[in-house]
Amino acid sequence: MTRSRVALLFALGIDNFGSGLFLPLALVFVTRVVGLPLGLAGTAVTVGTVAGLLVPPLAGRLADAVGPRAVVIAAQLFQALGAVTYLYADGFTAVVVAALLLASGQQLFYCCLFVLIADVAGDVPKDRPFAEAGMVRAGAFGLGGLTAGALLTLVGPTGFKLVVLADAGTFLLAALVLAVAVRTVVPHVRAVAAPAHVWRNRPYLRLILLSGLFGLALDFFLIGTPVFVLDQLHEPAWLPGAILALLTVLTSLGGTIALHATRKLSRIGAMRAGSALFAAWCLVSLGVFLVPPGWRPAYLLLATLVMAAGDLVFGPRAGALAEAAAPVDARGRYLAAFQYAFTAAQVLAPAVVALFSVAVWIPWVLVGGCAAGAAVGLGRLGPRLPAHAVTPL
Repeated sequence: MTRSRVALLFALGIDNFGSGLFLPLALVFVTRVVGLPLGLAGTAVTVGTVAGLLVPPLAGRLADAVGPRAVVIAAQLFQALGAVTYLYADGFTAVVVAALLLASGQQLFYCCLFVLIADVAGDVPKDRPFAEAGMVRAGAFGLGGLTAGALLTLVGPTGFKLVVLADAGTFLLAALVLAVAVRTVVPHVRAVAAPAHVWRNRPYLRLILLSGLFGLALDFFLIGTPVFVLDQLHEPAWLPGAILALLTVLTSLGGTIALHATRKLSRIGAMRAGSALFAAWCLVSLGVFLVPPGWRPAYLLLATLVMAAGDLVFGPRAGALAEAAAPVDARGRYLAAFQYAFTAAQVLAPAVVALFSVAVWIPWVLVGGCAAGAAVGLGRLGPRLPAHAVTPL
């Protein structure tokens, strides 16, 4: 592994440690420190976050024009500014501005991150570099969450401001590491005008759509698990945290293992397997009602293994396929558009979780159906994508 790849992984670890410190506590910070009522706080954060979704088209063009490294550094600075704005927020408008800055930085970051990883990795299949980045980011995010919990326990309410200040510091440190220590192996290819219009590339648009169906399952897991476990099943309060901790451990350790286990599959084949595992996870989770109450916590922890396997199999292959299927001189625009698969899932997931109030089985059937649809659709899409992207040499 080159020094730049190590430095990039180090920077990503710093970045995600900071995100783990603050992002899960953002809404709590606004209610307890800024002092907004929960409804107003949720509205302010949502307005700012949704406004940040306008960034990807600009991010893609910037990445193609000046290269992804400069844009990712700028993204770190935007996020640091957003964290500092949260620190000094004193009302609704300031919270909207803080959420907008943070969300804009996040969108810039995610839209250009995979182009940067690919350029640093060089002329090799990108499955393993993406898997390594995913492992580091998952582990660092989980460690940040644990650190924030410990800090709040030891320091009390003052810990909220310390968490935000530390978050801003991690973004600045990550930007410094990227600027000083990371160099790209692949020279930047300046974008040409028209041929690379992603919105005219129907196979790539279908790839975005089908990846979004998978992404919905992942976001549903993250925000729906506490609701299902606590409100629907009335299980112990420690169980959602244990489930999320188990996922963090598995995804931070298992990326390269899953890649090796599926090495004989094409990228499409691995993504179909991951989607099928997510559909199976929905079915298994719904089966918890057939389990005696005393065994349900252990059953749900075992079900998480199925979900984690699907995430490990699908994630790196999806990123590698999206990168390889994009024209070389327009990867920024293409991968920025690919990011909409996951931002759309983030927007839709809360509405799906809300369907628990209608019937407990509806969200599981909906999400499982989307995952199964992704598996079927990917099989039909494979022949329409570039052969070298589906099955790299």
